[in-house]
Amino acid sequence: MTTIRKLLVTLLLCGAGSAAHAEIRASLDRDRAAVGEAVQLRLLRDSRGGDAPDLSALKADFDVVGSSSETNVQFINGHLSQQSVANITLMAKRAGELRIPAIRWNGETSTPLSLTVTEAAAGAPGDAGPQHVFLAATLDQKQPYVQGNVVLTVTIHTDVPVRQAALNFDGNDDVAVQQLGQDQQDAEEIKGRRYQVIRRRYLLQMQRSGEITLPGPTLDALIEVDNRRDLFGGMLGGGSVRQLRLHGDDILLQVKPRPAGTSSQAWLPAEKLSLVAGWKPEGASLQAGEPLTLHLKMDAVGLTAAQLPDLAAQLQLPEGLRAYPDQAKLDTASKGARVTGSREQDIALIATRPGRYTIPALRLSWWDTVSDTAQTLVLPERVLDVLPAAGATTNAAPSTTEPASASPAPPVLAAPAVATPAQDPIWKWISLVLALLWIATLLLWAIRTRSQRSKTPVPEADGADTQITADSGNAQKNFHRACKDHDPAAARRALLIWSRQVYGGQAPAGLNALAQKLGDPGLGSLLMQLDRACYSGAAWNGDALDKALTRLPASTSASRARPGLAPLY
Repeated sequence: MTTIRKLLVTLLLCGAGSAAHAEIRASLDRDRAAVGEAVQLRLLRDSRGGDAPDLSALKADFDVVGSSSETNVQFINGHLSQQSVANITLMAKRAGELRIPAIRWNGETSTPLSLTVTEAAAGAPGDAGPQHVFLAATLDQKQPYVQGNVVLTVTIHTDVPVRQAALNFDGNDDVAVQQLGQDQQDAEEIKGRRYQVIRRRYLLQMQRSGEITLPGPTLDALIEVDNRRDLFGGMLGGGSVRQLRLHGDDILLQVKPRPAGTSSQAWLPAEKLSLVAGWKPEGASLQAGEPLTLHLKMDAVGLTAAQLPDLAAQLQLPEGLRAYPDQAKLDTASKGARVTGSREQDIALIATRPGRYTIPALRLSWWDTVSDTAQTLVLPERVLDVLPAAGATTNAAPSTTEPASASPAPPVLAAPAVATPAQDPIWKWISLVLALLWIATLLLWAIRTRSQRSKTPVPEADGADTQITADSGNAQKNFHRACKDHDPAAARRALLIWSRQVYGGQAPAGLNALAQKLGDPGLGSLLMQLDRACYSGAAWNGDALDKALTRLPASTSASRARPGLAPLY
């Protein structure tokens, strides 16, 4: 028991002695490296436990990309040896004679070290040196206008296999950054060495004017080095994998403000802006209710599609002419080192009544960044002659000189000139028979009229609409939903149900009859388009009809009037 106690006391004294003489020894795996190459810093401390080393002093010149720790305990010749080891992976941010400062660890301080960092990582492909991967970034312009766009092209050259590569480039509140298109890869031979080339483009959108600085792009990857090659240049293996981080140069921009005195319209700084307009049909005259399509296409160099204005909202249309714009087609792409944007849209114009309409010219101001001058695009004035709709009739008052237009009434038979009873008694009996026939005719007309009213059927639509039931309380909602879904069959079905709910037994049997009942040439044209789409199976856009037909007007007093007398045989 006494021997065990002595042994424990000896171990404690050895441990205390080790702690009392604890020191931190620092070493590097090499004394020269290129910018972005990984360097291993090893810290050794003669004790165990405690906190992790303080690495904050390294961040001025180095990126700390990884760290690990281990503890070694040895008992040799009666002495206890304890060591804590910290392995730290560093990458230099710049070239030059860099100093690794003293590192504090549990109250102890390491000895400073020196590291020579070369510019090989930032040089051009083919330069002498051990670096195999190169990173470069170029701008298409350095002095853009505010709200203008700049394309940044990042190029990576490598002549060794690269694993787990990640290219990072972030914006800030001053510049919005987004990747433009997909990466492009090809091969290039420079000074006798063959490189794989990877290009990525970023779109930079200026949010303010003034001087702006962005940190350059960063590449993190694992590369294979010291691989042996066969006679044909293929890799034989046996090499090592090294971690790599490359920093691109900072991006410096001098953003110009919007010039004073420019138009109050949307600010459009572009290298080129064009507008093409087309009319279908091309003629200057059409009938009321017929659609006239205006096709607009804008193309820009230096602007994205989202930055191009909506010209449909800027059209100044006269009263009686309505616009129904389609969904615009937007496309943003890169053309070389430039960004391009296009906006394409169809606008349907429908005149609700005949007459002459003048669409004023549309002017769009923009700024030419090449010549630094204000420019204007003009959509010329357009004059339309709208004729009455085909088959349209004027609502003239019924003529009193046309009895045939009135409902037939039971005839009143006039008595012929006859002799007096004293002269010819037979005419008395003839007159009596005629009177009885006249009374019978009146009775027969009354019976037939009552039976026709009681047996008048509710009109049914043809085709699939014979299965429509009039008990749906959501017909109007279903109609608008079908228009938004561009479903012609469902829209026709719901519209006829809605019509029956509003007009009852006097509801039109089809869309043609409904168009005539509504009496609106614009709606009539849209209903005919719906009818043709149902029977032809062609594509149909229901946005215009959805906006135009928001309610069905109630029946007029004329439509509720009692029917005229049925004609007699």
